[in-house]
Amino acid sequence: MKRAANKAERLLQIEVLLLEHPEGLTQAEIARRVGVNRSTIYRYLPDLDQFCVYETPDGKLAIDRDHYLTDVRLTLHEAMAFHLAARLMATRTDKHNPHAAAALRKLGLSLEKLAPFVSDHLAASADVMDDQARRHDPVYVEALEKLTHAWSLGRKVSLKHQMPDQRVFTYTFAPYFIEPYAVGRTTHVIGWREPPDALRTFKIERIKTVTILEEPYTIPDDFDPRDLLADAWGIWYTEEEPVEVVLRFHPRVAHRVRETEWHRSQEVEEQPDGSLIWRAAVAEPQEMVPWIRGWGADVEVLAPEELRAQMTGEARRLAKSYGWDVHRTEQDDAADDDHQFFDDFFGG
Repeated sequence: MKRAANKAERLLQIEVLLLEHPEGLTQAEIARRVGVNRSTIYRYLPDLDQFCVYETPDGKLAIDRDHYLTDVRLTLHEAMAFHLAARLMATRTDKHNPHAAAALRKLGLSLEKLAPFVSDHLAASADVMDDQARRHDPVYVEALEKLTHAWSLGRKVSLKHQMPDQRVFTYTFAPYFIEPYAVGRTTHVIGWREPPDALRTFKIERIKTVTILEEPYTIPDDFDPRDLLADAWGIWYTEEEPVEVVLRFHPRVAHRVRETEWHRSQEVEEQPDGSLIWRAAVAEPQEMVPWIRGWGADVEVLAPEELRAQMTGEARRLAKSYGWDVHRTEQDDAADDDHQFFDDFFGG
């Protein structure tokens, strides 16, 4: 019994070692670190299959991180948090993601005894994500897989990125963080791009190919996506000071605005007529435009002046599309320019 226990402990030691060394270790290195003969590691090779261990081309042992299964134990309320996240993901993405669907099914199966109703709905969410009506985009899935793999290994990639004008550029890139963007139903990767040797963001849907390189990288200690995106409305960050945005909401929607914290810096002031003044310091106000549009005539932009001018121009064009005869102004021209700039950013 003791011998079996010792073997089980050593196998777990080897598992931890290989997880800490994604590049792999030789059998001799593993034997030295575990404190056994190399022949012992050789005898353990069949048992290491359970950890998805394989031999690399240079003769090392490494864990296949694409197929390695992690052991996660959840409470009922933690599982509910995953259920809510799953529902949000299922309703805010238009692409088929087989990994997301498989993860939901596994979570659902694990909850069959503990919470059968939750389990059923997780399975249903997985079915939604597997629905044939969803857009199958194998290029996107492969790009996401390889970026995830490179991120886990700490290795740079070479990627080809397509601009809105269809031009394609090749960059060396070190992925630091992957972030979904609910408004655009897109996914973005933040990292270090060469050139120009600076932090940049790519919309993964516009990445055409990804090749994982041998060159390693480390994420700087001062990189924190929470700080980087703290002032962003969604995914757009800037090194400039955030801009104060001031909006006036009509009394008929004031209660709805108060119900949600839309931005961490927001402040609200109730007005005597029941309307609401809402203000926040936002990294790039252009990113708020779709949200502002969604309130229609129930919101008025008070500041900044550039954003007010843009929305005024849009209102004029909207009125014209419904048969109102309006004259084009400089505000309309500014709105067109800003709209194109906004599309270019979220295109890439």
